[in-house]
Amino acid sequence: MRHLGLQHNQLSSLPEEIGQLSGLEYLYLEHNQLTSLPKEIGRLSRLQHLNLEHNQLSSLPKEIGQLSWLYQLYLQHNQLSSLPKEIGQISGLRYLDLQHNQLSSLPKEIGQISRLRYLGLQHNQLSSLTKMIGQLPNLVHLDLQHNQLSNLPKEIGQISRLRRLNLQDNQLTSLPKEIGQLSNLVHLDLQHNQLSSLPKEITQLSQLEKLDLTENPIANLPAGIRQLPALKELNLEENLL
Repeated sequence: MRHLGLQHNQLSSLPEEIGQLSGLEYLYLEHNQLTSLPKEIGRLSRLQHLNLEHNQLSSLPKEIGQLSWLYQLYLQHNQLSSLPKEIGQISGLRYLDLQHNQLSSLPKEIGQISRLRYLGLQHNQLSSLTKMIGQLPNLVHLDLQHNQLSNLPKEIGQISRLRRLNLQDNQLTSLPKEIGQLSNLVHLDLQHNQLSSLPKEITQLSQLEKLDLTENPIANLPAGIRQLPALKELNLEENLL
């Protein structure tokens, strides 16, 4: 069996025998009532797609790190307050969606998922971001909207392929100058923060097409920001300009 679809049921648990499905590649468990996963889930050595969104998971077993072939992992709309450090062992993971959980921090091992292209962390309780986020060279889309971030690590500038960065609805009071190193950034959303100024290095974002600064206490802008060569949309509503 390669595909198993159990979505939209009332499952509250999985039998440990699920680990015997050694050829399983796609497992759909979304919209159930799962509160935990058996450690035997780690035996699904060929699993590529695991959908667990809209359950009641409060934690993940460390054995999830054994899913070395996993490509997509959907965990949005659960009750996760932390992630096991073993998640960093899923070296082939490209898509990780953790939005709408209760995460207050990320393990530094997240920086080991070097092939990751999408990381969805919106609507969590993150107050800080590990500097290891800079070790994700293939990350294209990072969504951090609706968290409690007051600052960003300077290492964020190392995510060289990043194209979309959403920081809407946080508590940011400043940005690191290294944000200017994101040479492929196309979309930067900073609305609803507490930014009073921007680093002059933001004018180095030569590919930037959209910059949203709505509802910040910004009193002045760096010279040259309106001359960004690719800029198509600049939103400055409800600032102090």
